[in-house]
Amino acid sequence: MKLIIGNKNYSSWSLRGWLAVKQSGLSFEELTVPIMGEEWDRLKHDMGEVQPSSGKVPILWDGEAVVWDSLAILEYLADKVGRTRYWPKDEAARAMARAMVCEMHSGYVTLRKELPMNIRRRVELPGLSEQTRADIVRILTLWAEARARHGSAGPYLFGTFGAADIFYAPVVTRFVTYGIGVPGFAQAYMQAIWEHDWMAEWIGAAEHEEWVIEQYEQV
Repeated sequence: MKLIIGNKNYSSWSLRGWLAVKQSGLSFEELTVPIMGEEWDRLKHDMGEVQPSSGKVPILWDGEAVVWDSLAILEYLADKVGRTRYWPKDEAARAMARAMVCEMHSGYVTLRKELPMNIRRRVELPGLSEQTRADIVRILTLWAEARARHGSAGPYLFGTFGAADIFYAPVVTRFVTYGIGVPGFAQAYMQAIWEHDWMAEWIGAAEHEEWVIEQYEQV
């Protein structure tokens, strides 16, 4: 398999796709293309005939299968290696995890825009919009409910590392980057994500990237 991703410092969707493939346990080749550069423009042109997503990352190639969109990649891999590798076995926990993943996948537009992922940066913003504050409260509420109801088996949202953690991992990096204050349970969860071996690998690579996208440095 081959996984095309964007810059590790900035691309939250690439992080989700990469974690999904790591969680599968399958071997894969990682191809990094700096977004918003000449290579990125060439890739979008070349990919136009095989998938209709305008060259967005991540993209997974597996034989004849071409899968774009991080959630589609996760579900494709779950079909290959077993769905319990990603989703809780308990029916109620699985239902909540799926709803949380879908909410992250389709929502929080203001938070994404106001707090773009930038792993290398540390800055405390002078103020946040009302909608972004609402997004943060909503996320923390979901984290608290998942941990309280289904997280007793380990330090992650549903105990063991899975799809929900994959999809909220970029939020953890955003909260760290922008110094978002969170309650103690959330601090413990964020530390567990930050110290996960795969996250440590990704963060280390992001810190050593040479690419800079100025528009994400001006927030």
